[in-house]
Amino acid sequence: MERSFYHFALSYRGKTEADDFSRFADAMFLDHSFPKTTNDFEKISRYLEERAHPIMKASVFDELWDEYTSH
Repeated sequence: MERSFYHFALSYRGKTEADDFSRFADAMFLDHSFPKTTNDFEKISRYLEERAHPIMKASVFDELWDEYTSH
C-alpha cells in the first residue's frame, strides 16, 4: 500500500534550518484533525482551505504534492 500524503510530508519535519516544507510538516503534525489517511488531493486541499493553520499554505501544499506524486 502506498503511504499517505501525511506520512510522506512527515519526512520534512524537524529540520534544523526550517524551510516552507518543514514548517508545513511541523504544523500538519500538530493538527490532530488533519486527514492523515487520505491520498485524495481535493480532500486535503479543501481541508487546508477551510480549517488548517495559516502556516499550512496552499502554495506549499501544491509543491509538496508535486514531490509526493513524483515519487
